[in-house]
Amino acid sequence: MTTPTSQAQLYRFLEDRFTCAQACTECARACAVRASLVDPDGTERQERVRRLGIMCAEVCDATCRVLGEENHQDEEGIRVRLEWCRSVCLESAKAFDEYPGAESAAATCRACVDACSDFLDILR
Repeated sequence: MTTPTSQAQLYRFLEDRFTCAQACTECARACAVRASLVDPDGTERQERVRRLGIMCAEVCDATCRVLGEENHQDEEGIRVRLEWCRSVCLESAKAFDEYPGAESAAATCRACVDACSDFLDILR
């Protein structure tokens, strides 16, 4: 029988997992758009921002897919994926901060960092 506490924990787990997956999807979209707006033949700084945007989009997309899987998953594997996503999103946000017009993408990356952090807290 499920106790109220364990049922509440399950709901929070599922809610935070969904919130994290949704933030990853939004971040992947924002980073892909931001990367597409940067001139591929631009300066070294522009190329770094473009590459980080592409990498962040790929990492966030992969993280969202892992979080969306219904089957039983290795909790440690999910933790590693979330840490990786958080790290890449934070690096991307910092790079976007230095690039005019990328403020929205930076904020979306930071929202993903926060959502991943919240979900990691549940897993600990």
